[in-house]
Amino acid sequence: MIDIEIEDEAWIAALPGAEALVLPAAEAALEARGGVTILLTDDDSVAELNERFRGKTGPTNVLSFPAPTNPEDHLGDIALAYGVCAREAAEQGKPLAHHLQHLVAHGVLHLLGYDHLTEAEAEAMEALERQILAGLGVPDPYA
Repeated sequence: MIDIEIEDEAWIAALPGAEALVLPAAEAALEARGGVTILLTDDDSVAELNERFRGKTGPTNVLSFPAPTNPEDHLGDIALAYGVCAREAAEQGKPLAHHLQHLVAHGVLHLLGYDHLTEAEAEAMEALERQILAGLGVPDPYA
């Protein structure tokens, strides 16, 4: 099961079909391996989560919170900050919709145990992101 919570109305104003963008990106990354909750929120909320759980100041684009083992196979929660995501998309010259789908896939891959701490890990994770996004018709985010 994928639960999508839209907390910041800016997401709906910028992307009226935000839920329809998030769902296939999460499904493609999950490959039917469990459920996630996705929160589309504002920068202040993500900054608070970032400080509380990571000890880092300020908002970031996406945060992933793995769940402990549970009978429902819920993998965890993902939070995305509208302002950060919108700024990054504009700076990178890409549609916010594509950037959102990329970051959802990225967050889900973190919940599945992928990371990018080493160059080899980053290459493996980015290859999966490219594959997932290609299946959604989204161009290579790293090109």
